Amino acid sequence: MLPEIHLGPITLQTFGIAFALCFVAVGVTFALRLRELGKPVDWAYEGTFAALVGGLIGARLDFMAQNWSEVQKDFFGNLFSGSGLVWFGGLLGGAIGVVIWAWRRGFLGLQLLDTCAVPLSIGYAVGRIGCQLSGDGDYGIHTSLPWGMSYPDGTVPTTDTVHPTPVYESVSMALVAVFLWQLRDRVRPGALFALYLVLAGTERLLVEFVRRNEEIFAGLTQPQLISVGMIVVGVAWLFRLRREPAPAIAA
Repeated sequence: MLPEIHLGPITLQTFGIAFALCFVAVGVTFALRLRELGKPVDWAYEGTFAALVGGLIGARLDFMAQNWSEVQKDFFGNLFSGSGLVWFGGLLGGAIGVVIWAWRRGFLGLQLLDTCAVPLSIGYAVGRIGCQLSGDGDYGIHTSLPWGMSYPDGTVPTTDTVHPTPVYESVSMALVAVFLWQLRDRVRPGALFALYLVLAGTERLLVEFVRRNEEIFAGLTQPQLISVGMIVVGVAWLFRLRREPAPAIAA
């Protein structure tokens, strides 16, 4: 755990570094796939920038919505404070940003969704490294397992031995990214993104059982409810694709 890096008079936040590297990883994997598809590689930087702007706005608005009682007294001050980001809000905002960009480029469709599956997975994996290094409170509940650890110097410190859930998520989603990359040219259009929904949803659903988030319905947390929705949509999508006739192979 290393919340800050000191370089002389300069102090760097490791969460911010990981956040930046997250978008670098997204841009690189997006560019690699676009090159394979014969699309302009510059689109990767445009799409990544659209995701960054939309993600920041969405993550910030989601945080403020969840903490309205604390931020309403100084709405604009909190809006531009720069602290407080929520992943799912960032995912939605980033998706909206990319959809607008893709619509302007004429790249809106199943190919876009499949192209985004691996970048989303690897970006999440890299981003969670920042949560682990900064000890920002995304760790889990108490555990007696040998790999449990404490975060006494984290930005949200704890001396209790807890599940290092950011590590679980980084490893899981990195494996998902590798798996999806191997399948990128072996499945029907739309199937890769459907698999992403199922795998990413399952990962978050399971890890939430050892996270510290509050249960809000049927013993599930808000991220778990969203994850269940992702899994249902992904599974239904895959079943529909399975029932459709295979596309004809050109002579």
